[in-house]
Amino acid sequence: MAVNRLPPTDPSIEPVLAQLDEYLGRYPDEVAVVRRIRGLAEMHPDCFHRTCRPGHLTASAWVTTRNGKEALLVHHRKLERWLQPGGHADGDNHLARVALREASEETGLNELELVGGFMMPLDVDVHEIPARYHADGRLIEDAHEHHDVRFLVVSPTAAPPAVSDESHDVRWFAVEDLPSVTQEESVLRLARKAAPLLGSE
Repeated sequence: MAVNRLPPTDPSIEPVLAQLDEYLGRYPDEVAVVRRIRGLAEMHPDCFHRTCRPGHLTASAWVTTRNGKEALLVHHRKLERWLQPGGHADGDNHLARVALREASEETGLNELELVGGFMMPLDVDVHEIPARYHADGRLIEDAHEHHDVRFLVVSPTAAPPAVSDESHDVRWFAVEDLPSVTQEESVLRLARKAAPLLGSE
């Protein structure tokens, strides 16, 4: 299903638009969220920067073992939830590269790779990041949206990870145990989408 779009104002968004086209071909029922991400990219040439409002493009990684039986989650320090590793693009329009970089930085694992060089996103999601305040009530950061593009990443083994400054903990979980770890639908959805690609259904 094609999505009507305006001519891009910045050529640097073209790789992302191409990825979203390919993604929508596989998941046509997700046209609404894809349109939201396209709209942000097409209207805001600075969409790869964390200062962009009402939100910005981010990237994350569903990190799993090659057999798909285990997944790596971080307990996010700011959001206080178990989530997949990921973060800000900081000007980089190659979101798969951003996902790999963030996953490595947040887990301490250096041998991560995209599944078969698979450049199509595994999932996309738009969610609100709540405002943050100092103890005295001064605003640290206003509420905004993360338009997150997620990629399937594998680790050769379930090597022991390392906790970064951004997390309380980082841990491998058996995929079958994830519903007892988190009720985050976007996390559980990543596991469901990855299973057939890894032959772990």
